[in-house]
Amino acid sequence: MADHHNPTTTTSTNQPLKFITGADSNGCSIKDTLISHLRSLNIEVEDLGVDSYYSIGEKIGRKVAASGYTARGLVACGTGVGVQIFANKIPGVYAATCLTADDAKNARSINNANVLAVSGMSTSPETAVEIINTFINAPFKSPCPASGDKEWDPQVEDFLDKSIPEMAKIGQSQSTPLSVSAKDNDEEGECAICCVAKCREFVPVEIMPGGMMKIVRESPTSAIIRFKAGSVEPAHHHSFGHDLMVIKGKKTVWNLSKKERYDLSDGDYLFTPAGDIHRVKYFEDTEFFLKWDGPWDIVLDEDLESAKAVIAKEDC
Repeated sequence: MADHHNPTTTTSTNQPLKFITGADSNGCSIKDTLISHLRSLNIEVEDLGVDSYYSIGEKIGRKVAASGYTARGLVACGTGVGVQIFANKIPGVYAATCLTADDAKNARSINNANVLAVSGMSTSPETAVEIINTFINAPFKSPCPASGDKEWDPQVEDFLDKSIPEMAKIGQSQSTPLSVSAKDNDEEGECAICCVAKCREFVPVEIMPGGMMKIVRESPTSAIIRFKAGSVEPAHHHSFGHDLMVIKGKKTVWNLSKKERYDLSDGDYLFTPAGDIHRVKYFEDTEFFLKWDGPWDIVLDEDLESAKAVIAKEDC
Protein backbone atom coordinates (compact mmCIF):
# COMPACT_ATOMS: atom_id res chain seq x y z
CA MET A 1 0.00 0.00 0.00
CA ALA A 2 1.39 3.39 -0.97
CA ASP A 3 1.88 6.13 1.58
CA HIS A 4 -0.68 8.95 1.50
CA HIS A 5 1.61 11.72 2.68
CA ASN A 6 2.26 14.59 0.32
CA PRO A 7 4.65 13.34 -2.35
CA THR A 8 7.89 15.07 -3.16
CA THR A 9 7.18 17.78 -5.71
CA THR A 10 10.63 18.23 -7.17
CA THR A 11 12.48 16.28 -9.79
CA SER A 12 16.14 15.26 -9.91
CA THR A 13 16.91 18.66 -11.43
CA ASN A 14 15.30 20.51 -8.48
CA GLN A 15 12.66 21.98 -10.77
CA PRO A 16 8.99 21.86 -9.74
CA LEU A 17 7.26 18.66 -10.76
CA LYS A 18 4.53 19.22 -13.36
CA PHE A 19 2.02 16.77 -14.79
CA ILE A 20 0.70 16.94 -18.35
CA THR A 21 -2.62 15.13 -18.47
CA GLY A 22 -5.24 13.94 -20.92
CA ALA A 23 -7.69 11.14 -21.63
CA ASP A 24 -10.15 9.68 -24.06
CA SER A 25 -13.87 9.57 -23.29
CA ASN A 26 -13.49 6.32 -21.31
CA GLY A 27 -10.75 7.73 -19.11
CA CYS A 28 -11.83 11.33 -18.56
CA SER A 29 -13.54 10.68 -15.20
CA ILE A 30 -10.51 9.05 -13.58
CA LYS A 31 -8.26 11.70 -15.16
CA ASP A 32 -10.31 14.51 -13.58
CA THR A 33 -10.17 12.75 -10.20
CA LEU A 34 -6.39 12.56 -10.37
CA ILE A 35 -6.06 16.17 -11.54
CA SER A 36 -7.96 17.29 -8.41
CA HIS A 37 -5.64 15.16 -6.27
CA LEU A 38 -2.50 16.54 -7.92
CA ARG A 39 -3.66 20.12 -7.44
CA SER A 40 -4.45 19.40 -3.79
CA LEU A 41 -0.74 18.54 -3.48
CA ASN A 42 0.21 21.88 -5.09
CA ILE A 43 1.53 20.11 -8.19
CA GLU A 44 1.15 22.07 -11.42
CA VAL A 45 -1.14 20.44 -13.99
CA GLU A 46 -1.41 21.15 -17.71
CA ASP A 47 -4.57 19.39 -18.86
CA LEU A 48 -4.90 18.71 -22.59
CA GLY A 49 -8.49 17.57 -22.13
CA VAL A 50 -10.27 14.75 -23.94
CA ASP A 51 -9.40 13.35 -27.37
CA SER A 52 -9.09 9.96 -29.08
CA TYR A 53 -6.78 7.57 -27.23
CA TYR A 54 -4.22 7.62 -30.04
CA SER A 55 -4.22 11.40 -30.40
CA ILE A 56 -4.06 12.23 -26.69
CA GLY A 57 -1.34 9.61 -26.15
CA GLU A 58 0.81 11.20 -28.85
CA LYS A 59 0.17 14.78 -27.69
CA ILE A 60 1.16 14.07 -24.11
CA GLY A 61 4.13 11.99 -25.23
CA ARG A 62 5.49 14.87 -27.31
CA LYS A 63 5.09 17.41 -24.48
CA VAL A 64 6.71 15.15 -21.90
CA ALA A 65 9.61 14.32 -24.23
CA ALA A 66 10.17 18.03 -24.90
CA SER A 67 10.17 18.86 -21.18
CA GLY A 68 13.18 16.72 -20.28
CA TYR A 69 13.00 16.00 -16.54
CA THR A 70 10.65 18.85 -15.65
CA ALA A 71 7.35 17.07 -16.31
CA ARG A 72 5.64 13.72 -16.13
CA GLY A 73 2.58 12.59 -18.00
CA LEU A 74 -0.77 11.15 -16.96
CA VAL A 75 -2.90 9.48 -19.64
CA ALA A 76 -6.14 7.54 -19.25
CA CYS A 77 -8.38 5.46 -21.49
CA GLY A 78 -10.70 2.52 -20.97
CA THR A 79 -7.93 -0.01 -20.36
CA GLY A 80 -4.91 2.29 -20.02
CA VAL A 81 -3.19 0.33 -22.78
CA GLY A 82 -4.09 2.29 -25.92
CA VAL A 83 -2.87 5.64 -24.59
CA GLN A 84 0.32 3.95 -23.36
CA ILE A 85 1.07 2.48 -26.79
CA PHE A 86 0.76 5.81 -28.58
CA ALA A 87 2.65 7.78 -25.93
CA ASN A 88 5.50 5.28 -26.24
CA LYS A 89 5.83 5.97 -29.97
CA ILE A 90 7.56 9.23 -29.03
CA PRO A 91 11.34 8.91 -28.35
CA GLY A 92 12.16 9.82 -24.76
CA VAL A 93 8.81 8.63 -23.39
CA TYR A 94 8.60 5.62 -21.08
CA ALA A 95 4.89 5.10 -20.41
CA ALA A 96 3.59 2.31 -18.20
CA THR A 97 0.04 1.09 -17.65
CA CYS A 98 -0.42 0.64 -13.91
CA LEU A 99 -3.46 -1.07 -12.35
CA THR A 100 -2.00 -1.19 -8.82
CA ALA A 101 0.37 0.82 -6.66
CA ASP A 102 2.87 -2.04 -6.94
CA ASP A 103 2.77 -1.69 -10.74
CA ALA A 104 3.63 2.00 -10.37
CA LYS A 105 6.50 1.29 -8.00
CA ASN A 106 7.95 -1.33 -10.34
CA ALA A 107 7.56 1.00 -13.37
CA ARG A 108 9.42 3.82 -11.65
CA SER A 109 12.10 1.64 -10.05
CA ILE A 110 12.97 -0.53 -13.05
CA ASN A 111 12.04 1.57 -16.08
CA ASN A 112 12.29 5.16 -14.80
CA ALA A 113 8.81 5.61 -16.32
CA ASN A 114 7.85 9.23 -16.95
CA VAL A 115 4.25 8.73 -18.14
CA LEU A 116 1.60 6.99 -16.05
CA ALA A 117 -1.28 5.32 -17.93
CA VAL A 118 -4.39 4.35 -15.98
CA SER A 119 -7.58 2.45 -16.75
CA GLY A 120 -10.87 4.32 -16.53
CA MET A 121 -12.84 1.04 -16.54
CA SER A 122 -10.82 -1.02 -14.06
CA THR A 123 -9.50 1.47 -11.52
CA SER A 124 -11.44 2.99 -8.63
CA PRO A 125 -10.72 6.59 -7.60
CA GLU A 126 -9.16 5.38 -4.35
CA THR A 127 -6.83 2.97 -6.12
CA ALA A 128 -5.95 5.61 -8.72
CA VAL A 129 -4.83 7.99 -5.95
CA GLU A 130 -2.63 5.25 -4.45
CA ILE A 131 -1.14 4.59 -7.89
CA ILE A 132 -0.26 8.20 -8.64
CA ASN A 133 1.13 8.83 -5.14
CA THR A 134 3.43 5.85 -5.60
CA PHE A 135 4.35 6.97 -9.12
CA ILE A 136 5.39 10.37 -7.75
CA ASN A 137 7.28 9.06 -4.72
CA ALA A 138 9.12 5.99 -6.03
CA PRO A 139 12.62 6.85 -7.29
CA PHE A 140 14.47 5.00 -10.02
CA LYS A 141 16.34 1.88 -8.76
CA SER A 142 14.49 1.91 -5.44
CA PRO A 143 13.51 -1.37 -3.76
CA CYS A 144 10.19 -2.50 -5.20
CA PRO A 145 7.92 -5.55 -5.30
CA ALA A 146 9.89 -6.93 -8.27
CA SER A 147 13.00 -7.03 -6.05
CA GLY A 148 11.13 -8.37 -3.02
CA ASP A 149 11.37 -4.83 -1.62
CA LYS A 150 15.09 -5.41 -1.09
CA GLU A 151 18.06 -3.44 -2.41
CA TRP A 152 19.05 -4.41 -5.94
CA ASP A 153 22.23 -6.47 -6.18
CA PRO A 154 25.25 -4.74 -7.85
CA GLN A 155 24.76 -6.60 -11.16
CA VAL A 156 21.19 -5.37 -11.51
CA GLU A 157 22.17 -1.86 -10.39
CA ASP A 158 24.81 -1.79 -13.13
CA PHE A 159 22.25 -2.96 -15.70
CA LEU A 160 19.77 -0.27 -14.65
CA ASP A 161 22.46 2.43 -14.75
CA LYS A 162 23.34 1.49 -18.32
CA SER A 163 19.73 1.22 -19.41
CA ILE A 164 19.00 4.96 -19.18
CA PRO A 165 21.51 6.16 -21.84
CA GLU A 166 20.57 3.20 -24.04
CA MET A 167 16.85 4.00 -23.78
CA ALA A 168 17.55 7.61 -24.74
CA LYS A 169 18.96 6.44 -28.09
CA ILE A 170 15.72 4.76 -29.15
CA GLY A 171 14.17 6.55 -32.12
CA GLN A 172 17.32 8.49 -32.99
CA SER A 173 19.31 8.01 -36.17
CA GLN A 174 22.34 5.78 -35.62
CA SER A 175 24.35 7.64 -38.26
CA THR A 176 23.46 11.29 -37.72
CA PRO A 177 22.77 13.05 -34.39
CA LEU A 178 19.42 14.82 -34.28
CA SER A 179 21.20 18.13 -33.77
CA VAL A 180 23.07 17.89 -37.08
CA SER A 181 21.29 19.60 -39.92
CA ALA A 182 21.18 18.37 -43.50
CA LYS A 183 23.59 21.11 -44.50
CA ASP A 184 26.15 19.84 -41.98
CA ASN A 185 25.82 16.25 -43.14
CA ASP A 186 27.89 14.90 -46.02
CA GLU A 187 24.95 12.77 -47.11
CA GLU A 188 21.92 14.36 -48.71
CA GLY A 189 19.51 15.37 -45.94
CA GLU A 190 15.82 14.60 -45.82
CA CYS A 191 13.12 16.96 -44.62
CA ALA A 192 10.99 15.94 -41.64
CA ILE A 193 8.00 15.17 -43.86
CA CYS A 194 10.04 12.86 -46.10
CA CYS A 195 11.50 11.03 -43.10
CA VAL A 196 8.02 10.32 -41.76
CA ALA A 197 6.69 9.28 -45.17
CA LYS A 198 9.56 7.21 -46.55
CA CYS A 199 8.09 3.87 -45.45
CA ARG A 200 4.63 4.62 -46.86
CA GLU A 201 3.55 3.94 -50.44
CA PHE A 202 1.80 6.27 -52.86
CA VAL A 203 -1.62 4.93 -53.88
CA PRO A 204 -3.95 6.24 -56.62
CA VAL A 205 -6.69 8.67 -55.64
CA GLU A 206 -9.34 6.74 -57.56
CA ILE A 207 -11.95 9.47 -57.29
CA MET A 208 -9.46 11.96 -58.81
CA PRO A 209 -7.74 10.62 -62.00
CA GLY A 210 -4.07 11.59 -62.21
CA GLY A 211 -3.64 11.82 -58.44
CA MET A 212 -1.49 9.78 -56.06
CA MET A 213 -1.58 10.02 -52.25
CA LYS A 214 0.74 8.94 -49.45
CA ILE A 215 -0.87 9.14 -45.99
CA VAL A 216 1.76 9.92 -43.35
CA ARG A 217 -0.60 10.31 -40.39
CA GLU A 218 -4.26 9.52 -39.77
CA SER A 219 -6.93 11.55 -37.93
CA PRO A 220 -5.91 14.34 -37.94
CA THR A 221 -4.68 13.37 -41.36
CA SER A 222 -1.45 14.43 -43.05
CA ALA A 223 -0.57 13.38 -46.59
CA ILE A 224 1.76 14.02 -49.50
CA ILE A 225 -0.18 14.20 -52.77
CA ARG A 226 0.97 14.21 -56.39
CA PHE A 227 -0.99 15.15 -59.51
CA LYS A 228 0.12 14.90 -63.13
CA ALA A 229 0.15 18.00 -65.32
CA GLY A 230 -3.27 18.59 -66.88
CA SER A 231 -5.17 16.79 -64.13
CA VAL A 232 -8.42 18.31 -62.86
CA GLU A 233 -10.15 17.89 -59.51
CA PRO A 234 -13.92 18.33 -59.98
CA ALA A 235 -15.70 20.62 -57.55
CA HIS A 236 -15.79 18.95 -54.15
CA HIS A 237 -15.73 19.66 -50.44
CA HIS A 238 -14.47 18.10 -47.20
CA SER A 239 -15.98 17.77 -43.72
CA PHE A 240 -12.84 19.29 -42.22
CA GLY A 241 -10.70 22.30 -42.99
CA HIS A 242 -7.30 21.60 -44.49
CA ASP A 243 -3.91 23.27 -44.83
CA LEU A 244 -2.05 22.91 -48.13
CA MET A 245 1.57 23.72 -48.98
CA VAL A 246 2.95 23.24 -52.48
CA ILE A 247 6.30 21.44 -52.48
CA LYS A 248 6.80 21.80 -56.22
CA GLY A 249 4.65 22.45 -59.27
CA LYS A 250 1.87 24.79 -60.29
CA LYS A 251 -1.88 24.60 -59.66
CA THR A 252 -4.96 26.80 -59.47
CA VAL A 253 -7.70 26.43 -56.87
CA TRP A 254 -11.12 27.96 -57.42
CA ASN A 255 -13.02 28.37 -54.14
CA LEU A 256 -16.57 28.35 -55.46
CA SER A 257 -18.09 29.04 -52.05
CA LYS A 258 -16.13 32.28 -51.70
CA LYS A 259 -15.87 33.03 -55.44
CA GLU A 260 -12.08 33.35 -55.13
CA ARG A 261 -9.17 32.03 -57.24
CA TYR A 262 -5.72 31.08 -55.96
CA ASP A 263 -2.73 30.49 -58.25
CA LEU A 264 -0.22 28.41 -56.32
CA SER A 265 3.37 27.32 -57.01
CA ASP A 266 6.49 26.19 -55.10
CA GLY A 267 6.24 27.10 -51.40
CA ASP A 268 2.74 28.63 -51.55
CA TYR A 269 0.26 27.93 -48.73
CA LEU A 270 -3.54 27.81 -48.72
CA PHE A 271 -6.13 27.02 -46.05
CA THR A 272 -9.58 25.85 -47.18
CA PRO A 273 -12.30 25.87 -44.48
CA ALA A 274 -14.56 22.88 -43.87
CA GLY A 275 -17.41 22.66 -46.36
CA ASP A 276 -16.02 25.15 -48.89
CA ILE A 277 -16.57 23.82 -52.41
CA HIS A 278 -13.46 24.08 -54.57
CA ARG A 279 -12.20 22.99 -58.00
CA VAL A 280 -8.53 22.49 -58.97
CA LYS A 281 -6.40 22.30 -62.11
CA TYR A 282 -2.73 21.28 -62.32
CA PHE A 283 -0.58 23.03 -64.92
CA GLU A 284 2.60 21.09 -64.08
CA ASP A 285 3.42 17.83 -62.33
CA THR A 286 2.70 18.98 -58.79
CA GLU A 287 3.46 17.66 -55.32
CA PHE A 288 2.03 19.16 -52.16
CA PHE A 289 1.59 18.51 -48.44
CA LEU A 290 -1.95 18.46 -47.09
CA LYS A 291 -3.19 18.33 -43.49
CA TRP A 292 -6.82 17.77 -42.45
CA ASP A 293 -8.29 18.64 -39.07
CA GLY A 294 -9.91 15.18 -38.93
CA PRO A 295 -10.06 11.89 -40.86
CA TRP A 296 -9.71 11.96 -44.64
CA ASP A 297 -12.95 12.38 -46.59
CA ILE A 298 -14.15 13.92 -49.85
CA VAL A 299 -17.58 14.66 -51.34
CA LEU A 300 -17.92 15.38 -55.08
CA ASP A 301 -20.15 18.27 -56.13
CA GLU A 302 -19.77 17.79 -59.91
CA ASP A 303 -18.48 15.21 -62.39
CA LEU A 304 -15.07 15.34 -64.05
CA GLU A 305 -16.30 16.22 -67.55
CA SER A 306 -18.36 19.13 -66.25
CA ALA A 307 -15.32 20.43 -64.36
CA LYS A 308 -13.12 20.23 -67.46
CA ALA A 309 -15.70 22.10 -69.51
CA VAL A 310 -15.96 24.91 -66.94
CA ILE A 311 -12.18 25.24 -66.67
CA ALA A 312 -11.81 25.30 -70.46
CA LYS A 313 -14.12 28.30 -70.56
CA GLU A 314 -12.17 29.90 -67.71
CA ASP A 315 -8.90 29.47 -69.64
CA CYS A 316 -10.44 31.12 -72.70
